[in-house]
Amino acid sequence: QMQLVESGGGLVQTGGSLRLSCAASGRTFSTYRMGWFRQAPGKDREFVAAIRWSGGSTYYGDSVKGRFTISRDNAKNTVYLQMNSLKPEDTAVYYCAGTTRSSWPLLRQNEYDYWGQGTQVTVSS
Repeated sequence: QMQLVESGGGLVQTGGSLRLSCAASGRTFSTYRMGWFRQAPGKDREFVAAIRWSGGSTYYGDSVKGRFTISRDNAKNTVYLQMNSLKPEDTAVYYCAGTTRSSWPLLRQNEYDYWGQGTQVTVSS
């Protein structure tokens, strides 16, 4: 079993920055691939970013590429999502997810086995 807990969400103005954290426990963290998804009200859950521990390879959704950065700290069993140049359309609940699948990249929510509770990010205009 893997447990994920997100933190760092909040309210920020357009153009601002926010860093989300996802703390993992229950399994050896380095054996998992990790991802961030987001879901706005009435919208499908959208892939944001993914990372794997073997070399720190990353992958980003088109809507956030160049603005968001995913990273990890193996010693702390924590992944991060640094969000810069935030826009109102970034407003959503952001979810951390983990998977034991070996394929790369993993972009669909049904490819992930473990999910955090989500953290709200609101970007004001």
